[in-house]
Amino acid sequence: MGRAFVYVIVGGGVAAGYAALEFTKKGVSHGELCIISEESVAPYERPALSKGYLLPEGPARLPSFHTCVGANEERLTPKWYKEHGIELVLGTRVKSADVKRKTLVTTTGETISYKILIIATGARALKLEEFGLGGSDAGNVCYLRDLADADRLVNVMQSCIGKNAVVIGGGYIGMECAASLAINKINVTMVFPEAHCMARLFTPKIASYYEKYYMAKGVKFIKGTVMSSFELNTDGMVTGVKLRNENRLPADMVVVGIGIRANTSLFEGQLTLEKGGIKVNGKMQTSNSSVYAIGDVAAFPVKLFGETRRLEHVDSARKSARHAVAAIMEPEKTGEFDYLPFFYSRVFTLSWQFYGDNAGEVVHFGDFEGKTIGAYWVSKGHLVGSFLEGGTKEQYEAISNVTMLKPAIEDLAELERQGLEFALAANQKPLPPPPQPQAPDVRGSALALDKPLYAWHATAGVVVATSVAAFAYWYGWRRKRW
Repeated sequence: MGRAFVYVIVGGGVAAGYAALEFTKKGVSHGELCIISEESVAPYERPALSKGYLLPEGPARLPSFHTCVGANEERLTPKWYKEHGIELVLGTRVKSADVKRKTLVTTTGETISYKILIIATGARALKLEEFGLGGSDAGNVCYLRDLADADRLVNVMQSCIGKNAVVIGGGYIGMECAASLAINKINVTMVFPEAHCMARLFTPKIASYYEKYYMAKGVKFIKGTVMSSFELNTDGMVTGVKLRNENRLPADMVVVGIGIRANTSLFEGQLTLEKGGIKVNGKMQTSNSSVYAIGDVAAFPVKLFGETRRLEHVDSARKSARHAVAAIMEPEKTGEFDYLPFFYSRVFTLSWQFYGDNAGEVVHFGDFEGKTIGAYWVSKGHLVGSFLEGGTKEQYEAISNVTMLKPAIEDLAELERQGLEFALAANQKPLPPPPQPQAPDVRGSALALDKPLYAWHATAGVVVATSVAAFAYWYGWRRKRW
C-alpha cells in the first residue's frame, strides 16, 4: 500500500503550517502536497501553549491559534487544508525514511513517496531520564512541548491552586510556566544550576531585573543546584523534590523545562548534520538536493554573522519555511536566506525583544528600577546585538534596524550614554552598510536557546536600497492576546 506526492512535509509544527500556506501562495496544485504529523490536530502556533493556554481566564484554545494567525495570516483549519487539496496525515509517525529512494514508511505500514521532501520534525523536550534521573512517569510531573503536554499541565495545575509547584529549569519554558503558575495562584519555586535565569541570553544585570519582578509576584529562586531525586507517595505521585545541595522542596506538582533536542534520528547517516540539527544551505536545502529542512531542526547559514546556526524559535520557523518553499517553487527568483536572529517573550506584564547575537562586550542602558531597560552587544568594533524590555513599536523597530546594520562602535561609554537614543537616531539617517562577514566561525553559537516562548508579535522585513548602499531592515510588531 502506498501513495505518491510531489511535495511531502514530515512534521506538523509551526514550520509545516507556514510552509503549507506558502505553497498555496506559489500555486501548488490539489493533490500535490502531503503533511505527515504525529499530532492528531492540524499545525498550530506551538508557543501559545506556554502562555495563553495556561491562563486561568479566557485561555487560548484551538481552533483559535492554528497557523498562521501568529503572523497575521490566514487561520489554517482542517477545512482549509481540505479546500486547498492538501493531504493531512495526522496522528501518524514516520518510522523510516530512505532519501535515495525518496520514500517514507509510516507506523501504519503505508509507503509514501515524494519528489521533494521538507523536514519539519522540530525538536523534543529533554527528559529527566536522559540525565540519569527518574520520575517523568509520575502523574504530577509535567513537560510542555505539544498540545497533549499542555492539556496534562492544565489538568494538574487546576488541582494545585494554592499549593506548591517546583519548576526545574531557568530557561524559556521555566520562566514562562513559572509566570503562568503564579498567575494561577500556585506557590512557585524555580530550581536551576546557573547563576541566574535565562543564562544563555540574559546578562546578570538583565536577569536580576526579571528575578526581582518574579519575586515580587511570589516566585522563589534556588540557583546553582539541580534536583537529585523525587519523593513519591504510595500512589506514585511526587510529594517532594530533593536537591543536590541536600535541601528538600515540598511539591504538589513539578514542571520540567531542561531543554530540547532536534529530531534528526530519521535522517542520521543519510544527511549531513551540524550544530545538533540537519545542515542546510542558504536555500534551506540539505546535502541531498531533493530534501529541505526548516524550523528548529535546520542548521542554516546566518549571513549577518558568517556562520551556521540552529535557532530554536518560532520566528525562525516561520521565515525558514517560507524561504524553503520559495526556493523550491521559484528557484530563479529566490536568493540566499538572510535572517536576523530574533527572540521575544511576554511574562506577566513584561515584554522583551532581542535581535542579533549576544557576543562581545555588553552595554546596558535604561532605568533598571523602572519599566524600560535595554542592552547592546559590541563585538570586533561593531554592534551585533540589541535587547529591549518595555519598548514601543517604534523602539523595537529601531533596535532591529540598527542591529541589522551592524554600525561601528568606537566609544562604549558614549553608546551607554545615548542608550536607546542611539538606535532611534540611527534610523533617522543612513548608516554605512555592515561589514562583510569573515570565514565561518566553527566554534558554534553562543545563543542556542532551550525553548522559544510566544508573544504574538507580527514581523516583516523590508530592505530599502539607498544611494550609498545603506539599508534598513524593518520588523512590524504588534501585541496580541497571547
